[in-house]
Amino acid sequence: MQTRQLGQSGFAVSEVGLGCWQLGGDFGPINEVTANELLQTAVDCGIDFWDTANVYGNGQSEAWIGKFLTLTGYSVRVATKYGRGPDAFPDRYSLTGMRDSVRQSLDRLRRDRIDLLQLHCVPTEILKRGEIFDWLRQLQDEQLIEHFGASVESVEEGLICLQQPGLLSLQVIFNLFRQKLVDELLPQAAERGVGIIARLPLASGLLAGRWTPETTFPPEDHRNYNRDGEHFNVGETFAGIPLDVGIGLAEQAKRIAAGRPLAEVALRWILDHPAVSTIIPGARRPDQVKANAAISNLTPLDDSLHRSLRDFYNAEVRRHIRGPY
Repeated sequence: MQTRQLGQSGFAVSEVGLGCWQLGGDFGPINEVTANELLQTAVDCGIDFWDTANVYGNGQSEAWIGKFLTLTGYSVRVATKYGRGPDAFPDRYSLTGMRDSVRQSLDRLRRDRIDLLQLHCVPTEILKRGEIFDWLRQLQDEQLIEHFGASVESVEEGLICLQQPGLLSLQVIFNLFRQKLVDELLPQAAERGVGIIARLPLASGLLAGRWTPETTFPPEDHRNYNRDGEHFNVGETFAGIPLDVGIGLAEQAKRIAAGRPLAEVALRWILDHPAVSTIIPGARRPDQVKANAAISNLTPLDDSLHRSLRDFYNAEVRRHIRGPY
């Protein structure tokens, strides 16, 4: 596993991290035994950066991570989030609320300090006001968090956050179907020494290239109940593209990949951007964790394939994207 620096003032992380949204059950039911198998496989593969949130399974994801790391003693950097719980979203943000949320996360994670606390897709107007970043710096002073960053939904929000002193990282939706960030946000983040964490690198599984029009999902899976943005930003599900359209686009992308597994090409494509510090694909099976980890040691895609994928995005994909972008 190769490593990269997360932010100029941050720390080294594995190029491939582990997204832990699935440990909260939003991709279908999961039990603690399976969760532990995924976490152990991640450690075995050298994945030392795990991303979770206080709202994933109402704290279940954090609690399982905390229990696993306490029992095993492994050293892993854990990032969590604040801002989407009913105590905060959409307009009840406060220093006291943030501090209480962090303390609850610390209890579940069984830690004394959060490695990286990220704002969790808070409204644009809250970011513009700026005081929420003062609260993050206050929690740093109180030694409740080591670093802070922001998980954002649009280029506009990312650019707002980049103006804030002390920002370590931006977490963004970045994949073959969401390439807009290449033009402005990634270069500015690199210039300011802010790390980029790429979430949903396979567009909720769409870019694995295995689905058909007959594919279905469990009722509790966000790919079922939020496919058109009924519960949160539609961009978090299938990159904001209607599922039937996305399946067809994935088939086109497979042809461009010319025989290589689409998931492999999609993940390597992200890592070929030097501004990216780490990608955080989720996984529901240990073999998926292993396959994701293997991307770190692949050679970069050739320039002609990069050009073909960019042309494909411009000609076929971007007009279908819905939601903040």
